[in-house]
Amino acid sequence: MKANIIIITAITILGVSCKDHPKETPAASHAATSASADSTLVELSADQLKNAGLTTGLPETREMHTTLKVNGVIDVPPANIISVSIPLGGYLKKMSLIPGEKISRGSILATLEDPQYIQLQQDYLMAKSKLSYAEADYNRQKGLNETKSTSDKVFQQAKNSYEEQKILVRSLAEKLRLISINPETLNEDNISRSVNIYAPISGYITKVNVNIGKYVNPSDVLFELINPDDLHVRLTVFENDASRLSVGQRITCSTNSKPDEKYVATIHLITPNIEQDRATEVHCHLEKHGVKLLPGTFMNAEIQLNNARVLAVPEDAVVKWNNGYYIFIAEADHQFRITPVQTGITNSGYVEIRSSLPQKNIVTKNAYTLLMKMKNSGEEE
Repeated sequence: MKANIIIITAITILGVSCKDHPKETPAASHAATSASADSTLVELSADQLKNAGLTTGLPETREMHTTLKVNGVIDVPPANIISVSIPLGGYLKKMSLIPGEKISRGSILATLEDPQYIQLQQDYLMAKSKLSYAEADYNRQKGLNETKSTSDKVFQQAKNSYEEQKILVRSLAEKLRLISINPETLNEDNISRSVNIYAPISGYITKVNVNIGKYVNPSDVLFELINPDDLHVRLTVFENDASRLSVGQRITCSTNSKPDEKYVATIHLITPNIEQDRATEVHCHLEKHGVKLLPGTFMNAEIQLNNARVLAVPEDAVVKWNNGYYIFIAEADHQFRITPVQTGITNSGYVEIRSSLPQKNIVTKNAYTLLMKMKNSGEEE
């Protein structure tokens, strides 16, 4: 009797146990196994996909280049820097310039005076007067010589005097032009003891080396002018990189104060010489520059070394994880597969992809959202 009671009790317990734990169907078991095994697949719900802000698109074939980062300064060609002096010394009578002042070509920079200016004008006018007499005498002797009324010697002397006087007048006229006096308009009524120095270019005063009352010599530099209309970038490139450069390569540069404001230039000249600091200078022409760029401004530059058509994706499409780089390829609806890739150069917001990719859309924006979802899912398991 006791044995029968024990058997009935065991059957009852087994029945209750089977009722509490229903048997899995084969299809449900297979789905669970596949989901847990495929750790490279990320699936989002409709709400998650909407909130993630993902965008997708195909990888692009783009023209990309490697870059070389160097430093330099804004400079101007030597032809745009003028040192102003006077060929004949004198005392500075008038001047009101200060460094930084803008001047126009032909404007008066300073006024000097000296007795030698008066003497030079006097010598020219007297030589010019004697030239008129010598010319008249030459013409008279020429006529007489043609009729044999005078000897050849007398005619030759008159000719020599006339030629010498022409040379003297011409040389004195050029000396007057050196001190900005027009010999064509000079006469006995406008002889002046002072001369003006005029600006040879339009630009800015960078240096003023004299003051009123100072005597200046012909070798003294009174002012320095600069014309910033033809600014260029002078870069310093070390010898290991100099061989990679060539005329015509494009550069992109910016200042320290405004790194996001880019200026474009091209290499115009590479100095064929390595200095003691093991570097050479590279001169680049700016395509456009603003008024805020001043000579001497420090510049950061990137030189574009070569161009090639490569497969590329936006930088936001590539994620870094476990010391590798990955992208997410769109699979079925709401599903994305993480895929390792080998990257190359990066510029202009795009990354070169050297790995082969299937012709499928990839996540081009907010790829890190999927990476965080995948990592969180792994931690929950």
